[in-house]
Order: sequence, then structure tokens, then C-alpha cells
Amino acid sequence: MSSTTSEPSLTTSTILRFWIPLCATWLMMAVESPILTSVIARLDVPMYNLAAYGVAVALAMFIEAPVIMLLSTSVALAKDRLAVEALRAFTRRINIIVTVGMIVVCIPPVYDLIVHQVIRIPDEVSRLMYRGLVCMIPWPAAIGYRRFYQGLLIRNGFTRRVAYGTVVRLFTMAFSASVLVLFSPFDGVVIGTVSLTSGVILEAWATRWMARSTLRALRRQDPAACAPPPTTRDILRFYMPLALTSIVGFVVTPMLAFFMGRARLPVESLAVLPVVDSFVFLFRSFGFSYQEVGIALLGEGNRHYTAIRKVGVMIIVGTTVALGLVAFTPLSEVIYAGVYGLKPELADFAVEPTMILILLPMLSVLYSLQRAVLITARRNVAVTWSTITEVSCIAATMILTLWLFDLPGAMAAALAMVVGRVIANIYLRREVSKALKMTPR
Repeated sequence: MSSTTSEPSLTTSTILRFWIPLCATWLMMAVESPILTSVIARLDVPMYNLAAYGVAVALAMFIEAPVIMLLSTSVALAKDRLAVEALRAFTRRINIIVTVGMIVVCIPPVYDLIVHQVIRIPDEVSRLMYRGLVCMIPWPAAIGYRRFYQGLLIRNGFTRRVAYGTVVRLFTMAFSASVLVLFSPFDGVVIGTVSLTSGVILEAWATRWMARSTLRALRRQDPAACAPPPTTRDILRFYMPLALTSIVGFVVTPMLAFFMGRARLPVESLAVLPVVDSFVFLFRSFGFSYQEVGIALLGEGNRHYTAIRKVGVMIIVGTTVALGLVAFTPLSEVIYAGVYGLKPELADFAVEPTMILILLPMLSVLYSLQRAVLITARRNVAVTWSTITEVSCIAATMILTLWLFDLPGAMAAALAMVVGRVIANIYLRREVSKALKMTPR
């Protein structure tokens, strides 16, 4: 990675070779939700189970948010043996916190307060959702454990091993779902959440196993030769702005569920939006994976910014055209009914939100490039404020569309997601301009 960034010029082929493995990892992660939602859609009571699965995962992701940035923290700070030991202890503490959070939310009085008084999920959905949420109690800690070791692998150049771990996750998830469908009496939401959790746990174990050579090399280091390890305060100073970004970002899905539960066609919207979002995520994942490309390859003084932006434009055109060919043609109903297994009325209901979300792949690439410039410039606070701006705009748009125009929940949510991201991109454009002016290319 360092050798790449030290080159005087950066070609399109070099950027693509660096990006494609990262993109493949994100695509594999993007596939897991369509696989599970298509399984749930083919089981009994699909509409309620899909809604329960979507909200359960959203709530678990919100609790999991603090562990997301352990990857970036590990990549940046795991320089030697003492630093790794300090980060591992920090990771354990974060994992304990998120696990306790999951357990507390699953206590019936707390669960009832959140689901019935705050989000106001229909009773038929909330009963199913509780079972799924209990199955996900180990999920956040497994992700934190995995991301810490993924950071070690990436820092030491073993990026392919990260992708291998994702393959393990997908196969475990698919195998678990198949076995449970064939041999268990469980509801679809339980099958989905158990399969999801099993895949993440085995991926975490596989990632740890693949990091064993790196850990052995670190153990051979003489502690006296290592730099002073980062203190908890040092780690928190780097970690907290990024963690806050994740926490605020993960508010979006529960917040959308909150508004959709009060909108027109609430159950249909809660059932359809996770499916639509997982489908559009396939196209957005190309952009999500581009952030790491920017951070790694921008180079000193952002001298490769123009080349990286050029490839980003190529990705924007390809993903937007591909999604448009589905969203605005009969292919959309074919995919939602044939691939995802939605009933005809739900497949038809999913088409218009998909059309609205046509801009998200383009905005995701732009957002990743903007964040890469700012993180490289150590302007992490601007990234946090962009997320706060986006969430605020999503909430405002949901209020306006539901109370003034009485749109169905799924359509209002799709529109709000686009508006929020557009405003965030506009905000970051100014911040990126400042960062680029401070580091002339």
C-alpha cells in the first residue's frame, strides 16, 4: 500500500486493481440481506416476518454502532506489540458495553417501552421481532472482535484474507438458513437472525485464525523496542469522532421505522423497505468500498485526487445506469417477485421507492470520496457533522411528507434518504474544498 501511494502518478488500472478486492468484499456483504429476506419471504406469514426482521436488525445495528470504527482505529494505531495489546483491551471493553446494551434492550419492560411506546411497531410484528432480537445478542460483540483483527490484517497487507473471512460468513449464513428451513419449526425472523448471527460469529473466528501469523510476529517484538502504547485517552481521541458518526448514522433505520409505523400502509412499508434497501445496497456497495481506496491512495498533498475522482465518475455512471435499467423497467417486479419472493402486491409496492432511490449509488461514491479526503486531512469532526446534518434532514423530510402529503411510509422514507444524502454531500463539498486548498496538489 505504501509503495502504491509513493508513485509519482496513479493510473486507472492501478486504482481499479486496488479497488476490486475491496469492492468484492462489500458486494459479498451486500448479498447476505437479499439472501435472508428472500428466504423469509418464502416462509409462512412473510409480511410480518419481513417487517420484524428489518426492524430487529436495524435496532441491533444501532446498538452495534460503537464497534464499527474499531476497524479504522486498528488500522491506524496497531503499530507494534504494545499498541495491539492496548487496542485489544479497548476492544474487549467496547464489546462488553454493546453486549450489555443488547441484553438490556431484550428485557421485556425495556423492549416494550422501545417498541410499543417509542417506535410503535404493530403487535403482530413486535411479537416476532422480540424472538429475532434475542437471537442477535452475540452479534455486535462478534462484529467488534472481527473488525479489530481485520484491521491487523489490512495494516499488514493481508487484504485478501479479509475477503476470505466474508466468504466464510456467507457460506455459514446460507448453510444455517438452509438447515433451519428444512428441519426447524422456527418463524422466518428467527431463521434470518440466527443465520445472520452464526455467519458473523464464524467469520470472527476465521479472521482471528487468519491473523495468527501477524500476532506471532508481534509477540516476538521486544517491548523495550516498542513505542509507548496509546493510552485509553489517546485511543478515545481518535475513535470518538468516528464512533459518533456511526452511532448517529445508525439512528436512520430505527427512525424510519418510527415514522413508517405512523404512516399510511405501515406494515407493507415496514416489510418492503428492508427488501428495497438491500437491493439498492448492492449498487451502493461499489461506492462504500471506494472510501478505503481514497484513504489509501490519495497520497501526500492529495496529489492523486484527480485520478481517483476520475475512476469515481466511472463507478457513478456504471452503477446509476445499472440500477436505472432495473428500477424503470419491468425487471424490478420480476426481481422482487422472482428473486426476493415478495407477493405480487408487495413487489408492485416496492417499485416506486426503488425509482426514488436511483440517485443513491451516485451519492454514495461522492460521499466516500469526500470522507476519504477529510479523514486523510484529520478533519473527522466535519464527517461527524455531515452525518448529523443528513439525519436531521431525513427526519425533517419524513415529517413534511407524512403530515403534509400523506405519502405511504416506504415512499416517504425513500425520498427522505435521498434528500438527506444530497444535503450531506452539499455540506461536505465546502469542507472538502477547504481541505484540498490547504494541501495543494
